[in-house]
Amino acid sequence: MVTFKSLGLNAQLLKAVEKLGFENPTEIQTKVIPLLLEQSKDLVALAQTGTGKTAAFGFPMLQKINTEQHNTQGLIIAPTRELCLQITTEMNSYASELKKINIVAVYGGANISEQAKKLKRGAQIVVATPGRLKDMIKRKMVNISAIQYCVLDEADEMLNMGFYEDIKDILTHTPNDKDSWLFSATMPHEVSIIAKKFMHQPHEVTVGTKNSGAKNINHHYYTVAARERYQTLKALLGLHSDLFGCVFCRTKIETQKVADRLTDEGYKAAALHGDLSQNQRDAVMQSFRKKKIQLLIATDVAARGIDVDDLTHVIHYNIPDEVEIYTHRSGRTGRAGKTGTSILFATKSDQRKIRLIENKIQTKIIEQQLPAPEEILKHKVAHWVSQIKSTPLRSELLPFVPDAVKGLEELDKSLLVELLLSRDFKEVDFRENYNSAEGRKEKKYDREERVINAPEDKDRFFINIGARDQYDWKTLKDFVRSYLNLDRDDVFQVEVMKNFSFFSTHKKHRKHVLNAFEDLVLDDRKVIVEETKKGKTYSPKFFSKKNKKKRR
Repeated sequence: MVTFKSLGLNAQLLKAVEKLGFENPTEIQTKVIPLLLEQSKDLVALAQTGTGKTAAFGFPMLQKINTEQHNTQGLIIAPTRELCLQITTEMNSYASELKKINIVAVYGGANISEQAKKLKRGAQIVVATPGRLKDMIKRKMVNISAIQYCVLDEADEMLNMGFYEDIKDILTHTPNDKDSWLFSATMPHEVSIIAKKFMHQPHEVTVGTKNSGAKNINHHYYTVAARERYQTLKALLGLHSDLFGCVFCRTKIETQKVADRLTDEGYKAAALHGDLSQNQRDAVMQSFRKKKIQLLIATDVAARGIDVDDLTHVIHYNIPDEVEIYTHRSGRTGRAGKTGTSILFATKSDQRKIRLIENKIQTKIIEQQLPAPEEILKHKVAHWVSQIKSTPLRSELLPFVPDAVKGLEELDKSLLVELLLSRDFKEVDFRENYNSAEGRKEKKYDREERVINAPEDKDRFFINIGARDQYDWKTLKDFVRSYLNLDRDDVFQVEVMKNFSFFSTHKKHRKHVLNAFEDLVLDDRKVIVEETKKGKTYSPKFFSKKNKKKRR
């Protein structure tokens, strides 16, 4: 069995390892630590995020630097403030048994003068983001001209973020004979250029396969139309009540819109994008790390460098343009031996991109079908029951229990539960699920017929308005409800086809519904509303003929 001691770490670092509770080194640590301790050599290490890369370069750097000297000997460059701070924290924990060690973080969004003061007192190791480091070099606030070790962490992330010129400029201020250690999840062309230009015959270490997906991540996709993405996301939240993850959107506007819709509907979600201030970003991330937020809705740029443990899911609201982006996103789940799930929302035209991603990551992305809305609701109710059972009791409410029991004593248990369900699941619509096999079958508007089975305690109505009139289920529901002057819960089970639709109301509204639409004309077309008959077949062709007959 490989141990940290067998890798060649000194007694002080081994004591820190023991304090941290590390048992056995990860694969990247096993391959990299002895190599960096034994040789003075440049290194390119390819490994997914979450595999223990910080310790892989952190322990060798800490063992090699001279703590008796106060000049900067080690430089670690990271793409974002969040990752910069995380690396600094981890490096300090690894160095807990070392004396006279000073590790300083340099990043944007903080007081540059305070950071300069810390550097002036002496920092053997500097952890920095490219933009702030370049600025401080220009102002002569930091001196990296004598460093012996330089780490580029998440190099592909930095280049994707547009830091190529900054990195080149920074490296020109460092010695040619330093040891350069480049860590990256993938090896795109730009990373290869950096390695060739600034490294000398680097040794290459690969954990897994280049650009491959981690083996403990399940890769799935759902075929959805653009307008179906949000409902599919909600369906997934219904299926996976314990979901804790990131949803990646393409634009800042879409990110905020999705987050707002989710929070409006009672979900614990928050947006993370470039228009937020640093304080707002910090507040969102703090809430997310503490799991006060279930879903982080983010753009790729805003989420770079974020490292949060125990993500169960990564959801790609839009298919990424580059395989490397997919790999980075997916690599945020399935860490530390746990299983994670990466889910793509793809349109029919995205199939070629899916095959391309599969070829690059050498993993099959399996198409999934959402179950019927009733099955999703069953999962939601089960979670609801679980939440009620696990609710902490509040002793201060105990005196009010007898009055509450007395007030509800005429209700039997089943009726009480039904009332509670009706109160807490007001917004349930059984046609929300566009992505189920049944839903897709019904979307073949003009090729399929529709057999109506009206519920016994409700009335089901046909209306000759549909998707071609720019209605979806929500806008049609609002139109019918407002036109009839009914309450929000009086119109339900709205189902929109291409040329026509269906909706239900309580039986007491039957005459009002039939009478109200009798003389309504919209866009020179008479609106037809009639009660459906059980077992009767309705097809677009049938209604088209009926409409013509009425208009005569």
